[in-house]
This record gives sequence, C-alpha cells and structure tokens, in this order.
Amino acid sequence: MLRYLTIPVTPFQQNCSLVWCDQTLKAAVIDPGGDLDRILAEVQRLGLTLEQIWLTHAHIDHAGGTAELAQRLHLPIIGPHVADQFWIDGLPQQSKMFGFAHADVFKPTRWLVDGDTVTVGHCDVAVRHCPGHTPGHVVFYCGEAKRAFVGDVLFAGSIGRTDFPQGDHDTLIASITQRLWPMGDDTVFIPGHGPESTFGRERRSNPYVADT
Repeated sequence: MLRYLTIPVTPFQQNCSLVWCDQTLKAAVIDPGGDLDRILAEVQRLGLTLEQIWLTHAHIDHAGGTAELAQRLHLPIIGPHVADQFWIDGLPQQSKMFGFAHADVFKPTRWLVDGDTVTVGHCDVAVRHCPGHTPGHVVFYCGEAKRAFVGDVLFAGSIGRTDFPQGDHDTLIASITQRLWPMGDDTVFIPGHGPESTFGRERRSNPYVADT
C-alpha cells in the first residue's frame, strides 16, 4: 500500500509529499520546492530509501530544490509534462523574483504524459495531465489508496491561479471536472497548499467548481 507524509516547505508553505511503498520502504518525493534538509530528515526518521523525484509542475515553490536534490543523491527526475519546459528554464529568474535561494535549471530524466504510470516499490501510481495552472501540470493518483496529489490544480475551497504565463481558466476547470472528478468523490486529494479535502466535498461546496 502507498503511504505518504506531507511536509510544508519554503516561505510559500508548499505541500511537498514523501510517498512510499509500505512493503519495500522505497520512496519518491513529490515537489521538493526547498528545505531539503528537513525533507531528508523525515526520510531518515521513517527509514525510507529515497529513489525518485516526481514533479507536478515547475513553479519555484514546487521545483526549486529539484536540481540540488537530484545531484546530491543521484536521483532521477520524473515529470512534469514537457509543456512546462519554459518554467524549468526560468527557475533561476523565478528564484530571484520571489526571494528564494538560487534554483538551477535541470533536465527531467523522464517527461510524463496523460495515462502514464509511475512506480515506487510495489505501488503503481497513475499520471493525469491537468493543464490550466501551468500547461505541463500533472497529477499523481493512487487508486488503491484513494489518494491524489494534485499540486496547484485544486485546493480546499479554491482552484489554482491562471494569471501566470500560459495559464488558462477554462482549461483548468476542464482538467478538474474531466480528469479529477472521475477519480471518485471519496478520493482524498493533497493540494499544493493548505489542507486536504475530498473531490466529493469540493463538488458540493467549492464555489469555483461545485456541481450545479
């Protein structure tokens, strides 16, 4: 079974998540935006073997620590979708703009597309391409655990911003309704910021995407 621990990192309190197979204790880290020593301390505390970096998208608070972590531990970088290449190329500028520590550009080991699968230990995790916040944003979904790691697509009571370059509101709404809702109302999602919720709760009460 897939297990996870969410670790808020960076001044933006971005929800970095450690995910691991409870049989093998092999792990991946989703969106290591920064505070790498804190992330690695949790890896050690839990007795995990960190093997991969998974990225939902390439905004600085989600991807800022990626190059350093990959280099430090010789880890493959999985994701996001290639449409976020320009955000990766702009990481040094993003870090200056938002007052983050310098973030190096990196080259993903594997770009992801809709319908892909990523694997940690014995756990398979589905990939859905969910553009709108960024054009290359992806979401990681484990059907067995009924958990989705949705980055900045959807939040408890809100949705991702679409006023960044190549963001698009209508595209984001379509990603949520066509690619997240079919995962099931009882699926718990871990957003990029703030508390967890369920898709069912958001369909009932989220003012941006509630069913009418």
